[in-house]
Amino acid sequence: MRRALTSVGTGDGAGGEEPGPVSRLWHVTLSVSGKQTPLPEVRRGLEQLAHDHPFLLTSRYADDHAEIRYWEEARDLHDAAAVALRLWGEHRSTAQLPPWEIVGLEVIDRTTYHQRVAEGYGPPPAHPVGVHPY
Repeated sequence: MRRALTSVGTGDGAGGEEPGPVSRLWHVTLSVSGKQTPLPEVRRGLEQLAHDHPFLLTSRYADDHAEIRYWEEARDLHDAAAVALRLWGEHRSTAQLPPWEIVGLEVIDRTTYHQRVAEGYGPPPAHPVGVHPY
């Protein structure tokens, strides 16, 4: 199921309207942490989240924190960040995620992501894709 942002237009220009802003890709890194949780429970929750939302590239986890990285399509940084900030809370019960809080968020555009990687700093490409312990 692909979720749509209310602020992102269809871009079809129907009705003689000017086309809305074009969606862009944003690289999102969401960091969460909280009370220690058994590793198998953390892994299972992250795997369920990845299954429910195949846009997730990779997750790394420990018993008290995790990092989720993925690409988000959105009109601008504000929309991408808003979706990212809702991700953990909205899927906490359906994926049975730990009751952790968001402690970090980075949202960068595609050009910046690739520039950082090419210059040897910033997040390395997500290999291998999936859910992995730290």
